[in-house]
Formats: sequence, structure tokens, C-alpha cells
Amino acid sequence: MPAQPFVELLNEQIGHEFAASQQYLAIASYYDDETLPRLAAFFYAQALEERNHALMMVQYLLDADAPAPIPGVAAPQNGFGDVVEPIALALEQEKRVTQQINALAATARQEGDYSSEQFMQWFIKEQIEEVASMNDLLKVVQRARENPLLAEEYLAREAPGEEGPDPTAPPVAGGPL
Repeated sequence: MPAQPFVELLNEQIGHEFAASQQYLAIASYYDDETLPRLAAFFYAQALEERNHALMMVQYLLDADAPAPIPGVAAPQNGFGDVVEPIALALEQEKRVTQQINALAATARQEGDYSSEQFMQWFIKEQIEEVASMNDLLKVVQRARENPLLAEEYLAREAPGEEGPDPTAPPVAGGPL
């Protein structure tokens, strides 16, 4: 079984991942309402990805015979002042999650829980990609603030986040056997 301090932090992180998923759904809905379908699709996909991150963590705990209670989450922010604000919020969220993931890996290492430390390595790599992707998107949307259709064009042309499934990703609870 994983070290108890790691289990406690990972259970908290499951809540953070579900909250991130909800926030991305709120952002996607905002962009859908603004008739910006590519930005909406990008964030709907991000919401699913965050949900799956939570379920990867749940599966790890279940496989390790540790408790995995599913937490409730606070309501996400739904109103935004302009098309830039949601992405700035998303970038700050990704930076915060990166700190949380690094703290999880550090806790596993401090506790001598090498299996949990190894499990966290995929998430560390993932967070580098998430922060970079969101940072790039923020720069594009800041430049396209007055004409958000340019951001839509960027997403159509560059298609960030559409690499397909990562074969090295941990299994998702409830996923294919």
C-alpha cells in the first residue's frame, strides 16, 4: 500500500482534477455561447482529460488497495470579462496543478514510496505539456482579443492537444480492460 501521507495528498488531488474538469467545462460553455466552436472544443477536450487524470489516480489507489473516496468540488467560475480571461484562468490553474503534482512526487520520495513516485512521473511530464500549451494559447488569444476568430483559425491550423492517446498513460478507472 502507498505511504499514508501520499494517499491523503492523492485523494486531495483527485478533487483538484475533478474541479479542473468542471472549470474547463465552464470555459467551454462560455466559448460555445460566444460562438467560438474551436475554443469550446479545445476546452471540452481539456475537461475530459482532467476527468481522466482524476480517474487514473482513482485506479492507482484501487490497484494499491488504498481508499479512493470521490470528493465533491466547488462550483467553477462561469462568467468572464472577455475571451482572454478564461485562458488566463486556465494557465494559472495548470501552474497550480503542476505545484500539486510536484508536491505529490516529493512526498512519495520522502516517504520512500517508490511505486507512487514512479506513478507521478507521467503526470510531471503531462504538466509540462499542459502549461506550455496553455501559455501558447494565451499568447495567441491576447493578440486576437479584438478578433477572436483569429484564435479560432490558430486552433484549426495548429490543433494543439490532438496528439491522440498516450500509450504510456496510467489506466483510467472504468476504462477498457
